[in-house]
Amino acid sequence: MGFGKNDLVVVDIVDLSTDGSGIGKVEGYTLFVKDAVIGDKVRVKVVKAKKNYGYARLMEVLEPSADRVEARCGFARQCGGCQLQELSYEKQLAFKEDKIRNNLQRIGGFVEIPMEPMVGMEVPFAYRNKAQFPVGVNRDGKIITGFYAGRTHSIIENRDCCLGVAQNKEVLDRVIGFMERYGISAYDEETGKGLVRHVLIRYGFKTREIMVCLIVNGTKLPHAGELVDSLREMDGMTSICLNVNTKRNNVILGEEVQVLWGQGYITDYIGDISFRISPLSFYQVNPVQTEKLYNLAMEYAGLTGEETVWDLYCGIGTISLFLAQKAKNVYGVEIVPQAIADAKENAARNGFENAHFYVGKAEEVFPQKFEQEKIKADVIVVDPPRKGCEESLLATMAAMAPEKIVYVSCDSATLARDLKYLCAHGYELRRVRGIDQFGMTVHVETCVLLSKLKSTKSIEVEIKLDEMDLTQAESKATYAEIKEYVLKNTGLKVSQLYIAQVKRKHGIIERVNYNIGNGKAKIPQVPLEKEQAIEEALRHFKMI
Repeated sequence: MGFGKNDLVVVDIVDLSTDGSGIGKVEGYTLFVKDAVIGDKVRVKVVKAKKNYGYARLMEVLEPSADRVEARCGFARQCGGCQLQELSYEKQLAFKEDKIRNNLQRIGGFVEIPMEPMVGMEVPFAYRNKAQFPVGVNRDGKIITGFYAGRTHSIIENRDCCLGVAQNKEVLDRVIGFMERYGISAYDEETGKGLVRHVLIRYGFKTREIMVCLIVNGTKLPHAGELVDSLREMDGMTSICLNVNTKRNNVILGEEVQVLWGQGYITDYIGDISFRISPLSFYQVNPVQTEKLYNLAMEYAGLTGEETVWDLYCGIGTISLFLAQKAKNVYGVEIVPQAIADAKENAARNGFENAHFYVGKAEEVFPQKFEQEKIKADVIVVDPPRKGCEESLLATMAAMAPEKIVYVSCDSATLARDLKYLCAHGYELRRVRGIDQFGMTVHVETCVLLSKLKSTKSIEVEIKLDEMDLTQAESKATYAEIKEYVLKNTGLKVSQLYIAQVKRKHGIIERVNYNIGNGKAKIPQVPLEKEQAIEEALRHFKMI
């Protein structure tokens, strides 16, 4: 049986989807209901109907679940920021643990998962040290700020988000009052006109320092001095900036930052380490839980003081410096130049001489360092964006073969995909634990330990005579000898990856862990000139 749009249906909610919507079934037909929780009996209106499933709007809770609680925020259902405020916190943690486990099973193909208990929050409200408020006008032409309604760019007016710090409201009151007083316009996405687009607020939980950054559709702010005078009255005000973004897109921050008053940054601590945080810096939004996360990563890494650690997607060096407390050397890679500048400054201000940082894409810098400089790692820590790691980066990690890989992920779906690759290339899943960095939302952070697989089994292999030449050919010259021959005779530098590709082309068995990819990722392919030079070397060594 199916349903049509606007049908009213009574349904029991039996599960939650990954985006937090309640899932119910009526006569075999599945309905996804936003704002419903497991155990509810609800009356809903169908808003979109497919053949086997549909989406419905919650109209009335007929019988509330034992796990239903009253939302603290009056805008919880309208705003797209929170999805789980009406579910008890205990059940939120259970939902997030199940989400990690299900993704590892369904996407990663793991059967026995070494899950450890979720790391929850003592107080799952007022935990965000950063907030970005869009600025606009309502139907009456009044300047408003708040958050976008779910899957829209309609602003739900709210200056006092219960996930943010109390100082946010006072900042917004002063900014909006300033705009009204001096006729400063709000940005209009449809026309591309207007000045103030967003207000970015950062807060140091331990230092109590405040940063206010106005993102503007222009290069200056009229009467900026008056805004500065107003904001300076607040205790802890440390940095007041403008960020220039004149592009018509959905990206919040532009690249140019102007300091109107104070410093161009604030500082805060994770553990005993202080960090400089600029408007463009990536910094974990939940500092209390971040300290727990980094302590867990440190525990998983098992550092003794003798290890070389590579931290990929290092940001401003938060994990890097945390690990540098117990590692011999730590090397961080990050694409944002300002973040690396902050990382170097953070290392210097904390007295770390064993932390080194590189600007660039992790997918490019790390393989290049491995191929050209023969870098090694005892431990690799990776904390990528939601899209996870590119396969070329995973291939280099596997080829480098560190004893441990600690993977920190904000998306357990891409985590499961990447773990599947790494565990097919010499690693085993040893520990998995979820950390709730984002209370009241469906998002969850995960920390995973992978260890290099050590085989204790031996097998007998019968090698036929017609296979002997191939096996002997593989051992006739090392990669170093092939590289030396090519360089001496052609002046070309070739990588082990390129040599492996040419050897595969000629049917020479590979016994080292070089990935040839599945066609989805951009893995460097050997140029024709270098391919011919490698083939000449293989002929010289009588390998082909």
